[in-house]
Amino acid sequence: MAVDNKKIAEDVLAAVGGASNVTNATHCMTRLRLNLKDQSIPNDNEVKKIKGVLGAQWSGGQYQVIIGQNVPKVYDAAIALGVKGEGSIDENLDDGTKEPLTVKTAGKKALNYLSKTMCMTIPIIMGAAMFRTLAVLCGDGMLGIWSADSDIYNFFYNWIYNAGYYFLPVYLGWAAAKQLGCSQPLGMMLGGVLIAPEFMTLVNAAADSGATTTMVYGVLPAQLNNYSATVLPMLLSMPVLMVVEKFMKKIIPDMLSTVFVPVCTMAVMTPVSLCALAPIGSILGDLVGNFMFGLGNAGGIVTILSLVAIAALWEFLVMTGMHQVLIALGIVQVLTSGSDSCVMVAGAIAQFATWGMAFGAFLRLKEVDEKGAMLGFSLSGIVGGVTEPALYGCGFKYTRCLGAMVAGGAIGGLIAALTNVTTYVLGATNILGITGYVAGGTANLVWGCVASGTAFVAAAAIAYFFGFTKEQLDEDAAAAKA
Repeated sequence: MAVDNKKIAEDVLAAVGGASNVTNATHCMTRLRLNLKDQSIPNDNEVKKIKGVLGAQWSGGQYQVIIGQNVPKVYDAAIALGVKGEGSIDENLDDGTKEPLTVKTAGKKALNYLSKTMCMTIPIIMGAAMFRTLAVLCGDGMLGIWSADSDIYNFFYNWIYNAGYYFLPVYLGWAAAKQLGCSQPLGMMLGGVLIAPEFMTLVNAAADSGATTTMVYGVLPAQLNNYSATVLPMLLSMPVLMVVEKFMKKIIPDMLSTVFVPVCTMAVMTPVSLCALAPIGSILGDLVGNFMFGLGNAGGIVTILSLVAIAALWEFLVMTGMHQVLIALGIVQVLTSGSDSCVMVAGAIAQFATWGMAFGAFLRLKEVDEKGAMLGFSLSGIVGGVTEPALYGCGFKYTRCLGAMVAGGAIGGLIAALTNVTTYVLGATNILGITGYVAGGTANLVWGCVASGTAFVAAAAIAYFFGFTKEQLDEDAAAAKA
């Protein structure tokens, strides 16, 4: 049965006090976000009963109604009913309200900055990685379609891949500047400073000459580090750029600001970044990479527990947004060491378990609308890479199914740990995520597929047999006959 998006919008607005109680609305990938005049009106339990609504919660001063991938259509229907709209937002992350600056809130803001900035660059990283994955798949070690010295292999393996990864500091300058509210062109320029040809020539020559530093302005020593495809040097530098730029705007007259604010900002930030912040970021990146590499390659109980725990609990981390921090660390690990055997593998396997949970519910339930919804939740993850519909529409509606998701993730994570499954690129968030295992060879790909497939099947089977109470099944059977 087709989803009536207008009816969903009407019912939601009625439950929150009508369109007149909504000051404005936005939406993200799965949620309708409402700013309400009278926040005492909505009743979460009543909103959750609305057909087509998967959940509801307060977050960051907004009332968020979880709908799924059809949320843009529900949003449009709400606008047509008189709600003032502000369009879509980029992420499922919440800005939160302004809070007093404490150690706790400072840490929260830092993690928010880290995760949001990395989220903006994921399409670049993922797109570039998929080109290299295709080259490996078609190369001598796999299908043998392209030889390693052919132009087409080089085009996919190096040319397009490096366009995404080599210039990552530039992209991070843009993304971080957008999050911090400072100049995006200056952010990109600062990223360019770290990988400028003249600097990279000195870095490459240092291996032969033994030099370790160069001089900025002829007096300030800067470490000769390769900052291409790095993350933390720019993430540390950009907040300082924001402060410096604000200071320059304050002291430089408006009539001179167009020229002198950028010049003075970069004159300060070039030595600050090259001589201090970028080297610190490089050291921290190595530490993070070594730690993550150690978790995935320690072997024994350490690797097993790490993978099993993350794969089992991943979707609960998604609910809090903490998964974005782990993803950022995983990206640093891949960029530093070239692979990851822990976080990225566990997160990918957890997704298969979530899709399997919804698929098991689809097989078990009989009522047509509910059955179709569960299949839709599963397919939205398999094809679209979005797990929230399955998590809220299935897991939190039928809470026993959450156990199936956790168990499926744990079983898949255990297999991955025992067989040392490794991912080499940031894969897609849908079923194509298995392509991240390709560069590790046939055995790695096979075991990655086995671990993922087992997580899906195990979660589906457990959800089918143990995911529902007798009362829920009786209600479903009665609804199916009605």
